[in-house]
Amino acid sequence: MRALSLCQSHALDEMSRVAVVGATGAVGKEILRCLDVRKFPLKELRLLASSRSAGSTVSFQGKDHTVGLLDEDAFEDIDVAFFSAGGGLSKQFAPAVTKAGATMIDNSSAFRMTEGVPLIVPEVNPEALNEVRILPQRTHQVSECNPVDFFLWF
Repeated sequence: MRALSLCQSHALDEMSRVAVVGATGAVGKEILRCLDVRKFPLKELRLLASSRSAGSTVSFQGKDHTVGLLDEDAFEDIDVAFFSAGGGLSKQFAPAVTKAGATMIDNSSAFRMTEGVPLIVPEVNPEALNEVRILPQRTHQVSECNPVDFFLWF
């Protein structure tokens, strides 16, 4: 299996319910840009942020989306949660993400060196993507400070 950059072609056949945590920040906006460029098959897009940004609007694919408040219940019915809101929030909300049955793709250093959380850099260790599907724990770390290197593991 080849690693895929988020901005390249995808291999998904099904539509996904995606949350973007930190959607109003620079990296969150880049995640949204990549989802748009790739024509990522979204069944639902849930934009999440702190109370400071909740209620604001973000344009995606020509439509304004209201940013929701990041809380423990925000991940119900979500398949994939992209996190780019700092390590503290990643650690705080990881249990809620996994409890909801979603997969967390974290772009902070929160889980660096944490046993059982793979650090996946598609250009360096693409074979690690094969393990993502079978891991019982559902938090995965991607290379920090490089938002284009988000990947898909389907």
